[in-house]
Amino acid sequence: MTKRIPLGWLVITLLVWVWSAISPRDTYLTWVLETIPVMIVLPILVFTHRRFPLTNLVYGLIAVHAMVLMLGGHYSYAKVPLGFWMEDWFGWTRNNYDKIGHLFQGFVPALCVRELLLRTSPLKPGKWVVFLSISVPLAFSAVYEILEWVASLSNPSDTEAFLGTQGYIWDTQTDMFSCLVGSILAMLLLTKLHDRQLRKLRP
Repeated sequence: MTKRIPLGWLVITLLVWVWSAISPRDTYLTWVLETIPVMIVLPILVFTHRRFPLTNLVYGLIAVHAMVLMLGGHYSYAKVPLGFWMEDWFGWTRNNYDKIGHLFQGFVPALCVRELLLRTSPLKPGKWVVFLSISVPLAFSAVYEILEWVASLSNPSDTEAFLGTQGYIWDTQTDMFSCLVGSILAMLLLTKLHDRQLRKLRP
């Protein structure tokens, strides 16, 4: 595996993370809540890179997912310019950038789960790997929605931007549906490419 590729992703991710922390549009609490997954996952990936390197595909997807989160953290999801552009393009009545975030919440973790299952469990490529690769991200999505609810109870005014519902009563359900769609798309679109990269990692 080319070592420069994950290193390049790391540098880009760190630069975007620094940018996102400079004068965020909402409160710093919102920025922390939106970017804390990056702060948790990034050190883990750095410290495990030598002992358990992942495929370049997964490293790249994690980096892109991190940048989606950091963009949302900088602006707060309801104010990301891309969401306003999509609102104009498609005639939507709200900023739907958060749905991109939740799509990635399924798309990227699905490949991560698939890689871990195929490399650390007795499971072989097939229906059970697909089922678990879709189910685990969906379960994490449900937990994340619960955490959002708990955050809103603890401090309703400061966490409103973190929730990003924009008055949409089905926001929680559509967030989880977006995650489900992302997981399924990952299995349909990237399984063959993922398998090729996994074979390169084998001794």
